[in-house]
Amino acid sequence: MTENSYSALSVKLKEGVATVTINHPPINLFDLTLIGELDQAGQSLEQNPEVKVVVLESANPEFFIAHADVTEIQQLPPPGGPGTEVLAAFHQVVDRFRTMPKATIAKIEGRCRGGGSELALACDMRFAAIGKAILSQPEVGLGIIPGGGGSTRLPRLVGRARGLEIILGCADFDAELAERYGYINRALPAGEIGAFVDNLANQIASFPAETIAIAKEVVTNNDSGIEDALASERESFLRSAHTDSAKQRMAAALSLGLQTEAVEMGEIAGLWKLLRA
Repeated sequence: MTENSYSALSVKLKEGVATVTINHPPINLFDLTLIGELDQAGQSLEQNPEVKVVVLESANPEFFIAHADVTEIQQLPPPGGPGTEVLAAFHQVVDRFRTMPKATIAKIEGRCRGGGSELALACDMRFAAIGKAILSQPEVGLGIIPGGGGSTRLPRLVGRARGLEIILGCADFDAELAERYGYINRALPAGEIGAFVDNLANQIASFPAETIAIAKEVVTNNDSGIEDALASERESFLRSAHTDSAKQRMAAALSLGLQTEAVEMGEIAGLWKLLRA
């Protein structure tokens, strides 16, 4: 794994800590290119005995990952149709960061919405920069549901009521509120998050790899039933994506500039106002 092995990300390994830096301009869109490279990198990291800790971060100070590519969602087949394995593959890519025998950490310093949030939720730990990080599951506003694990993982973290508030409200959450809700582990000052995550990752990496793997295995055993819940979520997501309202709202949002840097930099509430206009 070298820095130049990929086009949308880079991987550096130092003393047991693998740092995966997402760099997919202009907004780190979770498209097929990034999905494919995260799949390749994830498999490599999972199998590498030298890796004890994986840190996910972004080279873009404004975006961790914007969200999944809506144009790809528009092409997904209905439930049970041929091609549904594309969504299952996305689940596999994301879920690998939950199941691999390494500690996985998301360092969030920019916008982290939709599929980006779902990737962070699959990690063992999430830390976000105060004044910079924004988290959201805005899918319902587009007529769909969080289909990459958000509908399943988020309520397990924050509770049913707060999970529904986040999913149905489609609002942006800053780092401090996300911490209070349990969406992330900690909100940290922007000038301190790098050193904090580095120190934590290095501390974990100083311990035996076998013990880290066993400890994570035991904790992951508490995720009872999550595989069945994720499978149900996939089917429900595809069902939602084929409703008339979803087709209309996704097309309208794209026509209003969704997936352009100018619109993505704003508050997600601004897009809902445009859709109502």
